Amino acid sequence: MSKTYSKKDKLKSKKLIDQLFTEGQSVSAFPLRLVYLGASFEDEVIAKTGVSVSKRNFKTAVDRNRIKRLLREAYRLNKATFFNNLTTQHAFMILYIGKDKPTFTQVETRMKVLFEKFSSKISEK
Repeated sequence: MSKTYSKKDKLKSKKLIDQLFTEGQSVSAFPLRLVYLGASFEDEVIAKTGVSVSKRNFKTAVDRNRIKRLLREAYRLNKATFFNNLTTQHAFMILYIGKDKPTFTQVETRMKVLFEKFSSKISEK
């Protein structure tokens, strides 16, 4: 798996996002939460991922967009490490549930913990 976050890797389907939040399972590593669901896509992508930041906690779009950029970058750098051994396709939504503006190192360390929790939960099944 390459270290890119291209258009085909992005979760854009409204139906799939709705299904993700109704049927999906979640893993948390504060201030991040990962909602995931096994899915099947036409293209040969292992994971489609979206990021979200609450408007309730961050009123200005500048802050929300900055945090989303940090989340996407941390995901891009770490996805190859954790998702190379996935055999089934998944849809992911990474939510930032904290109230403070994070730094990149904080986001990246919590993202690694989040992915480790996800990997251990998937391997249990």
